[in-house]
Amino acid sequence: MFEIEAQLIQHHHAELLAEATPGPPGACAFLDSDGACRVYEQRPYVCRTQGLPLRWLEPDGEGGGLEYRDICPLNESDAGVPLVELPPEAFWTIGSWESKLRMIQELRDAGQGHRVPLRTLFARR
Repeated sequence: MFEIEAQLIQHHHAELLAEATPGPPGACAFLDSDGACRVYEQRPYVCRTQGLPLRWLEPDGEGGGLEYRDICPLNESDAGVPLVELPPEAFWTIGSWESKLRMIQELRDAGQGHRVPLRTLFARR
C-alpha cells in the first residue's frame, strides 16, 4: 500500500498495531482469526477493489485502444454472464483512482512513490 494509506491506518488503529500480531504468512496481515478485516473502514485501495470485476484501457497511440477485463475466479457471478457481455458500468475501471493516489503520494515524498508492506505496521511481527 502507499505510505499515505499506512499513515491513515496507523492513525486510526494505533492500539491494534501496538498490541496485536499480523495474520499468518500467506494471508492478509489485517485479517483476524475469523477472516474479518480489522481495519475495514481504513482498508487500503487495493483491498477496496479486491474481487470486483475490473477493466482497464490500453491506448494504442492512434486514438483508440484495447479494453481488458478480468475478475478473480472466486468472485465470478453464479449467473454465468461472461465478462465480455457485461456492460462497462458493471466494472471498476482501473486507472484514474490509482493515478490520483500515486500523484498524492509522490507529492508527499518527492516523487519516490514509497510503498509499505502491511506486516511492517505491526509492532509485534
